[in-house]
Amino acid sequence: MKSSHPTQNPRTNAELSRATHTVSIEKILGLSSHHAQDALAVEEPLEIQLAHGPLDARSVKSISITMRTPGHDFDLAAGFLMTEGVVRDPNDIDQIVYLANRAELPATDLQTETALPYRPEKNVVRVDLVPKVAVSLANLERNFYTTSSCGICGKASLLALQTVCPPRRKNVFQIEAEVLYQLPNRLRQAQTLFNQTGGIHGAALFNAAGELLSVREDVGRHNAVDKLLGAEFLADRTPLRDTLLLLSGRASFELLQKALMGGVSMVASVGAPSSLAVQVAKDFDIALVGFLREGHFNIYHGAEHILGHTSD
Repeated sequence: MKSSHPTQNPRTNAELSRATHTVSIEKILGLSSHHAQDALAVEEPLEIQLAHGPLDARSVKSISITMRTPGHDFDLAAGFLMTEGVVRDPNDIDQIVYLANRAELPATDLQTETALPYRPEKNVVRVDLVPKVAVSLANLERNFYTTSSCGICGKASLLALQTVCPPRRKNVFQIEAEVLYQLPNRLRQAQTLFNQTGGIHGAALFNAAGELLSVREDVGRHNAVDKLLGAEFLADRTPLRDTLLLLSGRASFELLQKALMGGVSMVASVGAPSSLAVQVAKDFDIALVGFLREGHFNIYHGAEHILGHTSD
């Protein structure tokens, strides 16, 4: 049975302390200056390692290093693997641990090498899959390469999505335009780290009534979405067919890819979508809204999913 939604953006005090860093600055107001303290969003590397195969012959490989804001790291790792098509069910994952927690790992794993030049506590995460889950590292590397923002042609990227995306159903999600207008402000109010630092991306899930279901923040917009979708995946709430994904910035191909893999029916962004993001929305019938701000927004696909507006 699927669980209900947890606290919208649960963070422990320890996580909050790791997510921000205070520095001394010289603040200028007009032509006057004074000393002040300023909170910054922390940016640190996170290495994700994947362990798979039979228990007596496990393979361990570093599959990703990303610059992220500490916090919700296990959600980030799970979201990354889900949106890359490596895992399709939360039961595919046996455990997720920080590699620094060596007591939680078998003795044979203590010599595991990392791709990072150092190993600070809680900056290396290892995901152990259950033995029966088959993993093709060649496919993983190829899919990651062709579905990332690396200059590969749009056709190759869309073909890669066709091979890994979960089955789609008819998109029946609808939302009132008046409700849609309220969502950016609700996201902003829930962004505790943005309110402290003024420099961090946010991603949130809403239902058709405009209720905030969950929110995540990170210096990387793709990480914020991975954290958000990863939490839902681990709680066995994907696919997210009855939800809208709101992005605090622009909507790129990579973020539409993640929305597709999470089964999201509608994506709205405060900023602009890219051309390939619009193509993904059309090819996979994801309603897509851009420039969602007070008093106006653009519909790039799926106008029938937004109610309460009139045409000229």
